[in-house]
This record gives sequence, structure tokens and C-alpha cells, in this order.
Amino acid sequence: MKQINTFGNAAVAALPAHLLRYVVDQNYERYTWIDQAVWRYVMRQNYNYLKEIAYYPYIRGLHQAGLSIERIPDLQTINDHLGKIGWGAVTVDGFIPPSAFMEYQAHRVLVIAADIRRLEHIEYTPAPDIIHESAGHAPIIAEPEYHAYLSYFGSIGAKAMFSAKDFELYESIREVSILKESEDKEALKAAEEKLQYISENMGEPSEMALLSRLHWWTVEYGLIGTLEDPKIYGAGLLSSIGESKSCMRPEVKKLPYTIDAINYAYDITKPQPQLFVTPHFNRLLEVLEEFASTMAFRRGGAESLKKAVDCGQVCTVSLDSGVEISGKFISYSGDVDFIKTEGPTALAYGGRQLPGHDKTLHKEGYSSPIGEYFIQKGSLSVGEDVLLQYASGYTVEGRVTETLFQEGRLIVATLMECTVRTPTAEICYRPEWGRFDLVLGIKVISVYSGAADKSAYETDVYLSEQSTKKEEYSSKLHEIYGGIRQIREGGWDISPLKDYFAILQNEFPEDWLASLEILELWPDPAVEAHLNQLKERFPEYRQVIEDGLRLHYEHSSYRSK
Repeated sequence: MKQINTFGNAAVAALPAHLLRYVVDQNYERYTWIDQAVWRYVMRQNYNYLKEIAYYPYIRGLHQAGLSIERIPDLQTINDHLGKIGWGAVTVDGFIPPSAFMEYQAHRVLVIAADIRRLEHIEYTPAPDIIHESAGHAPIIAEPEYHAYLSYFGSIGAKAMFSAKDFELYESIREVSILKESEDKEALKAAEEKLQYISENMGEPSEMALLSRLHWWTVEYGLIGTLEDPKIYGAGLLSSIGESKSCMRPEVKKLPYTIDAINYAYDITKPQPQLFVTPHFNRLLEVLEEFASTMAFRRGGAESLKKAVDCGQVCTVSLDSGVEISGKFISYSGDVDFIKTEGPTALAYGGRQLPGHDKTLHKEGYSSPIGEYFIQKGSLSVGEDVLLQYASGYTVEGRVTETLFQEGRLIVATLMECTVRTPTAEICYRPEWGRFDLVLGIKVISVYSGAADKSAYETDVYLSEQSTKKEEYSSKLHEIYGGIRQIREGGWDISPLKDYFAILQNEFPEDWLASLEILELWPDPAVEAHLNQLKERFPEYRQVIEDGLRLHYEHSSYRSK
């Protein structure tokens, strides 16, 4: 089992083993002074703007989550603060599979991408980063109704059925998000074209795909209040200094939040054309419940089992007897009279794997009739020869060698010399195949994604082969940012700023953020003029430079003439 630093946080310490495999070290020392400047710029902009437009607990939530404007937060501080409300945090490498993300949420652990966006993408990046995860998600978690929604959503999402197409989409999104933060423009273009093709050819959306839409339009891009005067609470908006402003424009439609939100797909690479407004957080729970009532884990039966077969992934079928069968389901008959898996299959009860019934015992697959039956001969006692006749027409005949009870009820009977016949008398299990583990249960009451006992079954979780890459900045530019930081925080002599500015002009003509930080400490007209020139030379930086200058003027007695 992988060992991680739990930071003295109960929620992190309680994470199951299979989720620990996604955790990476934060490695705080790898954040550069440029990274720290990016964090500071975004947080200053957010603090200044979002205090007016964000849902009211945002600024208070920053402090409750242990976040400051000046420095990228460290995990220990975040966990110390979130622990007070029963939450924790871990760092991961970029996007993780949606099902795993949901599980973390269910365990009340915030997943934070360890990386931070590049300066070139300071307004917005589709890649998850520490700004989005901590400054976006963490502040609002302190709101009781909201963090109850988050954890409940996670518990629902962890059971959602997903398809092979969903997994393909996840890999493609992860690839685009990684390349967005690199300088490989050719590879990025190819990856975006691939993502577009996959997105347009998904077919019928799975439960996970639909649930992801609800997550996107609430947790990531949600608005709260009235259609006429909404406030931001979604982390994607809270962490995007560009879209947090543009989203309030009239051309971005504001729609009432209802179950209809599942009909709106989203594109992570573009601003959203519409947003959904909830009147209160309880409405989020109402819509989630409405959708959950349609899901396989609530409905059971043949309709749900078909979703498991179509899924092509490991799922769990729960019977009314409490037995849980986890494997890749490939077929069933009638109104679920007979079920069959291929590959490793395990049996569980109450979320715990049954002794002796792990996936190595049933490594080639598993099958069993289910439903009402009567005993034609013998009994289901150890040492007895028995013949069972099912109402569906299936028969099971053999010698009982083991029985397994739970809460006084027989749930599994192991037979040797066993023959199983279909309603048309075809043999579907032969004596020479060895032991036959018959599960007792009349009907399928639930079907959900993943194994019943994930820590026992999922000893190997899927980890993408694509890793995020940390781009290197010039060491000289890094030193300049570090020097500016030391002067600002230490109250040092500002005379080196003139030399820094000269180097920036001559060697780093595209860098605007260092000049903006110099202007904050040394309000020389030449620095302001340089920034205004950069706005004209590089239109893509116009808005961030203007926003920075505006904030500077608001916090300084200096005014440009």
C-alpha cells in the first residue's frame, strides 16, 4: 500500500488504498518566483473583483481555507484549515479519471493539481492547476449546504456507469490540457482536432457523461441568485480572471438550473455560451436526486444490467440477498434469470469482499442463475446432493461442499460435480469445470460502476501514461522575479529595480508581469510607458495589463499624467 503524508488530516488519512495511487507530492520548492507572481496577480485580481460578484462567502472562504494573496498555498496549511470542517486535500498530476475524482469528493477530500498555469495562460487554462483547485474550489467548501452537496455528488458520481468512449474522451482532454501548458503548438493542434472528433462522436451519453454535465454547470460554472442578479460560485469561474468578468455580459445566456442542464454539453477549451443559475444550494440537491433516480444503481433490473454490459468495464451487480458480484458483465438472459462475466470477478457482501471469493478464484469469469427456485431433491446443506429448479427454467444439480451465511441467511453455496442447464436443457456448466459457486438471490436491485470492495479488487488502478510537464523559465528572469519579491516583502532598497527594468526591456521584451510588479514598488513613468507599449505590441496581453494597471492605480496615490 502506498504511503502518503496525511498532514494530520482525518479525511486524508481515511482514503482507501486504491485512491492513494493517484496522489503525488506537492514539491513546494519547485514553484518558481514567476509561479508565485502568477498566483499573486490572479489572487489580487480575484480579491478585487470577486468580492463584488462572487457568492458572499468567497472572501471569507479564502481565509477559512488557509489561502493568502501573496503565496501559493502549501498542503499542510490547506489541510489544517479544511480539517476544521471535516475536509482534506491532496495533490495529483493533472486530470484524473472522473470516477476517481468523484470518489475523492465522496470522501470529502479536495483534489488539487500540483502544477500552476504558465504566465502565458494567466487568465484561463483548461488544465487543472493549483489556482483553479484551491482558489476556485476551497473557499466555497466552508459553506455547509454546498460542501454537503459536493460530498453527496461524489457518492452518486462514484456509482455512475461510464463507457469506453468516456475513457477515450478523458485521455484526449488530459492530453490537450497538458499540451496547452507547453510550447508544442503543432502537437496541440493535432490533439485539439482529435478531441473535437471524439467529442462529436460520443454516441448516446453515459450516466457519467450526463452527471459530468451537472457537475460542470454547478461545481465548475455555477451561478447562484436570480437570473437578473446572479453571483458566481463555480470554481471554473472563480479561478478564471477572464471568464469571471465576461460571463456576466448579456450575450452569455443565464438559464434557470433544472434537470435540463444534462442536455447541454460543454467544451473545456472555450468560454461557455450559457450558464445556469440556482436560487439556492438546496436546488442543486433536488436536481441531483432527480437524476439519481434514473441511474442504474437506484433502478436495478434488466435495464440497468444492460448498461453494465454496454459499459464494457468492471461493474457491480447487487442482489436482494445482499450479494455483490463485481466483474465485466458480458451477458444475461430474460428478465435477469442468468448473469455472466468474463475475466476476474469477485463476490462481496455489504461492500466487503467475501472470504475466499476474490478475483483470483474467479479469474476466468463467473456465471450463475438467479431468481426464485424450489428444491426438487436434497437440500442446500454441506454434504447433500441437491437439485434446484428455477422458475425461469434453469436447473442446478450437484453436491454441496461449502455454504456461506451472512446475518443468518444463506447467500453462497459451493457445489462440486455440478451441472447447470438452461430452460431449453442446454448445459452451460459442466462437472469437469470444477467448483461452482451459486449465489442466492431473487432479483437485481442495483448496478453500479466499479467493484464493491475497491480496495480488495482494484489493486491496480488506471494511471495515464501522459504526465504533466513543468516548463522551464530563464534563470535570469527567475532571479529578477525573486529579487522583486525580496524587495517587496523585506522592505529592501528599491534601487535594483532600475537595473531589473533595463534587463527586462532588453532581454525579455514580452514579459509584462515583472514590469507591473516593478511599477507597484517604483512608480516611474518609464515603466508605465513600457507597459502601455506592450499592450499595443501584444494585443493578447492588453486585458491583463490594463487590469493590473487599474489595480495599481486603485491602491496607489500615483496617477499617470
